[in-house]
Amino acid sequence: MQSVQIVLFDGFDLLDAIAPYEVFCAAEMLAGGVMNVEFVTAEGPRLVPSGINGLKIEASGKLNPERAGIIVVPGASGEVQGNGPQSIPAILARAMNTALTGMMQQALKQPDIIVATVCGGSLLLAMGGLLEGRTAVTHHMGMDVLGATGVIPVAARVVDDGNLISGGGVTSGLDVALYLVEHELGPRIAHAVEQLFEFERRGTVWQRTGIAPRAHQESADENGETDRMDTKKTATSGVTFHNPATTSSVFDGDWDTTIATPVGKLQVKLSITTSNGIIQGKATQGNETVDFLNPVVQDNKLLWSLKITKPMRLNLKFEVETEGEDMTGIAKAGILPASKLTGKKVI
Repeated sequence: MQSVQIVLFDGFDLLDAIAPYEVFCAAEMLAGGVMNVEFVTAEGPRLVPSGINGLKIEASGKLNPERAGIIVVPGASGEVQGNGPQSIPAILARAMNTALTGMMQQALKQPDIIVATVCGGSLLLAMGGLLEGRTAVTHHMGMDVLGATGVIPVAARVVDDGNLISGGGVTSGLDVALYLVEHELGPRIAHAVEQLFEFERRGTVWQRTGIAPRAHQESADENGETDRMDTKKTATSGVTFHNPATTSSVFDGDWDTTIATPVGKLQVKLSITTSNGIIQGKATQGNETVDFLNPVVQDNKLLWSLKITKPMRLNLKFEVETEGEDMTGIAKAGILPASKLTGKKVI
């Protein structure tokens, strides 16, 4: 019997979870009981409030990350604007900081488990650092953020990356589940479910197979060559300022900064130096220190990128300015609301 575990967490999106549940239940009925479908949580059986007016769904079991079959991870429902506690990034981050991330990391290592995500479900896993370097899709509003986590975003309705199947918007849960039914039980059962629901799967399922479109090949070659040239240039020459004494030196020193994010405040120490017109920097959070990527001064502001792992894995872009011993600025990833940075120079 094929096991299907649909994971619930506080603030999950109802349709992300219910649509696959109905598809798999219909397939179970039409195929003569060859599937077992249940709602689970990382904590065990409980009533789980959704993000749609707090409507609760009962999970009957605890997620088993070693049980062969399919695990479905939905996204969240919440505020799409702002960075408050009920915003979608904040809800996803809270779920990421539970035992769910460790369980899903374990599940992704199992050869007989397929992990499927719907809408923001891929972001939930990506924010936990589980999908770096893999191809996936999420809701169109979150594609930039998905890319900022190190995932290769693909603008398709459904993306097949081996044991990871991801769907785009909210209603893509129907497409993901029907694709998996066809994959596991065959096209006749999938077709019968389509007829029952009067719904046909949308779009071509993207896979990293076959001949790549010519335009994409040329673009990749050009971008790759450009990236190699830029990397070489940065590595050999750094960033040169026309007047480092009046421009870059105002950023030099150690800074104690605070970044106010949707999931809490981060305390980060910045160490910035300039030598022969070349600016360098390091950021320390806890016991982890990482180098600034491509620091540059523009219009009296210091810009750089930084890979962080806490509270989630993201590639952040920073933009700061100073006035005396004070530093202010922003840190931003994709279309997520910018997080405010404030800091004081360490004397």
